[in-house]
Amino acid sequence: MTSNSFGARDQLTVDSSSYEIYRLDSIKGSDRLPYSLKVLLENLLRNEDGRLVTAEQIRALGNWNPQAETNTEIQYTPARVLMQDFTGVPCVVDLVAMRDAMTELGGDPKKINPLIPAELVIDHSVIADVFARPDAFGINAELEFERNQERYQLLRWAQQSFNDFLVVPPDTGICHQVNLEYLSRVVFTREGPDGTQAYPDTLVGTDSHTPMVNGLGVLGWGVGGIEAEAAMLGQPMSMLIPQVVGLKLTGELPEGTTATDLVLTVAELLRRIRVVGKFVDFFGPGVANVPLATRATLGNMSPEYGSTGSIFPIDDETLSYLRLTGRDEHQIKLVEAYAREQGLWHDPDQVPDYSQIVELDLATVKPSIAGPKRPQDRIPLAVAQRAVRGLLAGESQEDAIQGGLDDADADSFPASDPISISGRIPQDDPPRQYVDDGKTFKWPSNPAAVVLEGNTSSLDHGDVVIAAITSCTNTSNPTVMIGAALLAKKAVERGLSSKPWVKTTLAPGSRVVTDYYNRSGLTPYLEKLGFDLVGYGCTTCIGNSGPLIPAVSAAVADNDLTVASVLSGNRNFEGRIHSEVKMNFLASPPLVIAYALAGTMHTDLLNDPLGEDQDGTPVYLRDIWPSTAEIKAVVDENLEAKMFTEGYADVYSGDENWRGMHIPEGDRFAWDEESTYVQRPPYFDGLGPVPEPVQDITGARVLALLV
Repeated sequence: MTSNSFGARDQLTVDSSSYEIYRLDSIKGSDRLPYSLKVLLENLLRNEDGRLVTAEQIRALGNWNPQAETNTEIQYTPARVLMQDFTGVPCVVDLVAMRDAMTELGGDPKKINPLIPAELVIDHSVIADVFARPDAFGINAELEFERNQERYQLLRWAQQSFNDFLVVPPDTGICHQVNLEYLSRVVFTREGPDGTQAYPDTLVGTDSHTPMVNGLGVLGWGVGGIEAEAAMLGQPMSMLIPQVVGLKLTGELPEGTTATDLVLTVAELLRRIRVVGKFVDFFGPGVANVPLATRATLGNMSPEYGSTGSIFPIDDETLSYLRLTGRDEHQIKLVEAYAREQGLWHDPDQVPDYSQIVELDLATVKPSIAGPKRPQDRIPLAVAQRAVRGLLAGESQEDAIQGGLDDADADSFPASDPISISGRIPQDDPPRQYVDDGKTFKWPSNPAAVVLEGNTSSLDHGDVVIAAITSCTNTSNPTVMIGAALLAKKAVERGLSSKPWVKTTLAPGSRVVTDYYNRSGLTPYLEKLGFDLVGYGCTTCIGNSGPLIPAVSAAVADNDLTVASVLSGNRNFEGRIHSEVKMNFLASPPLVIAYALAGTMHTDLLNDPLGEDQDGTPVYLRDIWPSTAEIKAVVDENLEAKMFTEGYADVYSGDENWRGMHIPEGDRFAWDEESTYVQRPPYFDGLGPVPEPVQDITGARVLALLV
């Protein structure tokens, strides 16, 4: 029962519908709070019960001191829980076990359900086994079902058995993109004791990149499975009131840069100022110049720079995106009315209180990649060739990059922790020489002959063996995805092709991407370069990259080659992408294709040709790079709300594999005692209706004593 100590309960009418809301202005000074803390304050006001959520917690948050770390705990109750299949299965297993226990105690198993909405998207299981062929998607999907039959049967049963539990079947999309395009409400509505309530959409997710939805103004972050399960069962989350860093955006991105370049710049910047455990709020006049999909890209990378979440406020761009993705018009009106009424609408002239303010002029962003094994280690594209050669020669990350920067760039580039991959390359390799500003620079060379498609190629340290357009980070962004496809079109028209030793994969975050590729006529050009659809899932970004080309794999192993991957993902830790690939670079989707054409990190993409056209004329990246106007024209002509409404119309139905699975009926799951994967947990064995008295633990041993 809500206490309403501050008289916050009120009504908001939109069209002819009335909603109960809890007014933020009932707390004096709440208008000075950052957006993210306003959302938390509303959460406390609405859930105040005098026991778990108290008036003292509300006062503490209302009196937040931005310059002081606080030890005050608050109890946060998310509106919903988002899960992916790997981390969500244990939560489902526990719910199923609770139904068994309820039955054994003589109760009704149907009473065991999530107490807040729970949504699970199956997206972490597809592997890019097959690529660069028209049937790659179908074959990979079949293999996925064969490998995951037991898990999918459990989730399919849960989908039809639990209330407030929705499952998005395999081969539909990545959980964060589905969350952004379809699941998120921005303003949540639910029946309360006194009628329909309206409040900010909030969530916790069992995936670290849950903050992607922060770009939509929805507060959410990743948690562990136990925390998510507790939230599902209606338990609030205990947390300290966080510090909030304000990132003021000004200016506009220059021509030739992408959302990925901005993200890598922000990741580097925020890592430098240490935002671990803090919230980040974007504000300022530059916010209006950041498209919603780019905002989501920035939110997605929150774990890479350490913040709990990185959120944008609600504004006209938010509403435009909701319309684009086919949201109901009344819901869009509710979002605007609620945000304006509660002071959650972005005012570029207002500067809330922040623990720290950092400013970024978008006009200073430059084309970049990041790597070879940390997402915050940004490398300006202009010096990528020199940096990679430095890394191969055993230089630290800092020295490798600084070696290629001019004085002006060097002054603005932060020092980073040394990263070296020396020691992994045979030191007796004959060195190659490279003259840089009159200084002779050497790096190891150990070329290996590889027979591919009937021709002999040479593979060496620093060559690219994986080029993957993958991960929710960028595949949710139509601008960079269309940009990549237009670059592919121009490359094909100039007679260029991907190098035969490069494994090329395309794994969009939702089927909408495929729809606008097909509608714009760009799909054939991607396929011509080997970027056929391999699946809708995280694939390469989480290590589901599948095997390398066999001859390439053998050459890498036999010659101890340090080869590279280039992917449009968010993580590139060593060993994560592929066990045989030691260098991994994050890049925008257009640059992924450019490196597939080059086939090596030794190419200076800004100055070296990617190849020659039919007439023997060198073709440079600048010749095929699409302009902002070209990209916008294709996006505007081929992306519309109908594609989202139709694409998500039967989102929970799944394909024939999903619908055709044999699922036992009943309120209890039929455990397979022979299963080596899905087993009934013993947590509730011997449980009685009355808890047993707490007893001493005997016979236990200390495994580790850490002092």
